[in-house]
Parts: sequence; structure tokens; C-alpha cells
Amino acid sequence: MACPIRHSFTIPRHFCNLTAVATRKPSIGLPLSASSRHYFSTRTANMQDADLKALRVQQSRLMDALHHTCSFGTGKRWGSATTETGMARLALSDSDKQARDWFIETTKALGCTVTVDAMGNIFAVRPGRREGPATFAGSHLDTQPSGGRYDGILGVHAGIEMLSVLQDHQVETEFPVGVVNWTNEEGARFPMSMVSSGVWAEDIPLDRAHNLQEVGGGTATMKSELERIGYLGSVPASYRSLPMAAHFELHIEQGPILETEKQKVGVVKGVQAYKWFTVDVNGRDAHTGTTPLASRADAMLLAARLIMHSHRLATAHSAVASTGILTLSPGSTNTIPGHVRFSLDVRAPTDETVEAMEAAMKRDFAALAAGDDVDGLLAHSTPGKPLNVEWRTDFVSPATVFHPDCIAAVRASAEVVTGSSSLVRDMTSGAGHDSVYASRRCPTSMIFVPSKNGVSHNPEEYTSPEDCAIGAEVLMQSVLRYDRLRASA
Repeated sequence: MACPIRHSFTIPRHFCNLTAVATRKPSIGLPLSASSRHYFSTRTANMQDADLKALRVQQSRLMDALHHTCSFGTGKRWGSATTETGMARLALSDSDKQARDWFIETTKALGCTVTVDAMGNIFAVRPGRREGPATFAGSHLDTQPSGGRYDGILGVHAGIEMLSVLQDHQVETEFPVGVVNWTNEEGARFPMSMVSSGVWAEDIPLDRAHNLQEVGGGTATMKSELERIGYLGSVPASYRSLPMAAHFELHIEQGPILETEKQKVGVVKGVQAYKWFTVDVNGRDAHTGTTPLASRADAMLLAARLIMHSHRLATAHSAVASTGILTLSPGSTNTIPGHVRFSLDVRAPTDETVEAMEAAMKRDFAALAAGDDVDGLLAHSTPGKPLNVEWRTDFVSPATVFHPDCIAAVRASAEVVTGSSSLVRDMTSGAGHDSVYASRRCPTSMIFVPSKNGVSHNPEEYTSPEDCAIGAEVLMQSVLRYDRLRASA
């Protein structure tokens, strides 16, 4: 039985000084040395809550930068306004390279040292008064093939806006702070979501990640595309080489709760458990006109019943189950399908519920394949021939519990920025994020802002500029509060 994730925060002795990371001379980046430090007029260690509140993001700058980078990989248009388009910026594509190049140019101009690791993760670090691992704001710039402008993208831009505000106000953090862009979070092009943060956490082997082949029949791998666009860094993709003191992630909710409840900020306490499966249904091809119903081993009919039953089981277990991919063969109008393959994504707040769902589905799917009636699914239909069902587990993400210090920093920041605790709520993320893997190696939490109509992974995904700015301010305050906490320890 999987358990909630435990945190491991030990930093190897030979990496206590972040300069050691930068002086490895990666393919992209400049070494962080004492001579590159700048000393500013305001120290976070001396800042009170009122001082933090006085640091305001520039909403227009934040949104202008976000929409500018959305010219790299613009997707489907859904409205008449210039910014009313989706995004199609797949990981390690030419448009992803454009966004990455912009990220590096912009963060270097803000005084950061930039390091690229062997998975193409980009770490931009602004020096502090003391040496040590940076406190990071992080998310991703890659999108779904038919995605929107805010999923992941907002989190990265809010981190960069944080750097701009710190520069505007000449704020000096006690320890370094930074922004990280994680590679292929979506898993849309290379089929493993959050893969690069998983390699950084040493939960996914580097070779396995590098050898992932693009979906859709192409021959490119992650490694070949990292090489092609010039982002195969020389620094190992590992928390041992690139330690983080903490990781904060601003993200759109991707659901309807905040908007429905007229609230502004979600304090994310963790991420629900989920498993991905591939299910193969094996029957027998046959002629649609000459084969009686009782003589059929109809793989498509059984697959439909299995998908329907997964929905019923999810309802009974207070879980969710979804099928996003379905293929059948031979694919002819007058031939009964003999084989169907479909995906199954099962999610719930606890590992125990996901495992109970898996056990119930495997039990009932086998019974339905044998011809037994389960919950009336065969009522008023003609029994056919037995079929066979096979399972493959593709991905497992146990329930994640975020760190109380980071959660407290987010909650305090959200209440200050919104001015009311009634506009803030605790939440559990239904989707996976890079913060899942980050939390295994450093203190972590997330910040949610409302999604219009709860829509995401869709060109019409939208969060208002006002809510984007609120989220960015909460992110910035959370990072600075954590820096202040580190200084007082």
C-alpha cells in the first residue's frame, strides 16, 4: 500500500554552497560568484507584514510578458481579441525553444545565474546575502496540443515578475531565490507527465526519461530533442546537484470551486493520488450482418460497459475515473471490433481509495468479460461470447502532503493580499504538478487562482488579469516569508 510522501531535505555537504553548482560550467549559464553579488537597501529579514504588503506586482507588466510569450506556439483561436487564442507549445518543440530562450534572456537581465540540467530544466537564481540553496518559484512553459495560456505559464511568469519587483524595490533576500522552468510537465508530447521533476527527485531514472519516444508515431526521443534545440545541459538532473531550499508553485485551479464560491486564493495542502492504466479488451472480429448477437465477442460493446462501470465505481468511492484514449481494430463499418484498447485515469484524495477502486474494477471487469451481469449492465441485452481483459499500470502518483511551513507561508500571504480570510480556502489539487516531485526533496506548497468556468486543457482556459496579479503577489510574499523564516532559524 502506497503511503503519503515523506520529505527529504538533507543537502549534501559538498553542495551547501550554491556556487559549487554554477561553477560546473553548464552548457547554458554563468557562474555564480561572490563578485557577482549585489547589495540592496531592503533586507527581507527586517521586513514586517506591512512591508511585504507594500511590494506590489505590476499587473500590466505580468500580463504583457505572458501574452508576448504566447506568440511562441499560438494555438486555436476562440474569440476575436488578440489574446483570445489557445496554445500548442509541445515540450522541446521549436516554439518551446523560443520560450526557453526568452526565459533565459529575461532572467539574466534581472541579475540571475542560469543553469540547465540534463533534462533541460532551467534554474534561474538571484543571489542573496548568504550562500545556500535557493527558494524557488516554479512551474512549466510547455502546453497541451490544444491548451490554454495560463496552465503552467502563469506560474513561471509570476516567478519572473517576483524577480522584477525585487529589483524595482532593491530588495535583498537573505538567501538566494529563483525561478525554475520544468521540462515536459504536461506529458503531452513525451508520455510521462512531470517526468523531468521526477528525474530531479531521483524517482525516475534518467535513461528512462531520455528514451521516452514522442507520441503520434514519431521517432524523436526526449534526449534527441534536447540535443536538437540545444537544451541538453551538462549538470546532472538531480536534487543532489541542484538542491532547492523550498518550492512554491502558482497555478490556475483548473476546476470550478474558487469561482463558484467567489473566493480568490486556494492554499494547496496536497495533491490527490492517481493511477493511469491501459486496458486491452480481446474479442473476435466478425461480420456485422451475418453474426447473431449471441455469437458475438464484441470488444467495443464490452469496452463501453467497462468504461460505464468505472464511472459508477468512482461515484461509489468518491473518486473520479476517466477515459481519454480509445482505439479499436480492425476499424471497419461492417466488422465487429475484435480488439479495443483504452486508457483509464483513476484519482482520489487517498492512496487507499485508488487501490480500492483498482481492485473493484479488476474484479468486476473480469466478471463482465466472462458474461456475468454486474449492477444491471447486461439488462435487456443479448448475452454474447466470453472475452478477455488485460491490464497494464502506466503511472502511479501517490497522495502528496505538502510541508506545513510552506502552507503557512501561503496562507498568511493570501490573507494579507486579499485582505480577508473569507476569500481564501484550503484545497487539495486534483491534478498532478511538478510540486509533487519537488515535495519529495524539499518543503513545498502551491497557490491556486480561479479558472473561468473551471475550464483547463482547452483553448478557452482563462484567469482574469486581476486574479493573475493576486496570485503573483501571494507567490512573491510566500517566497519572501519563507526566506525570512530561514533567516530566523
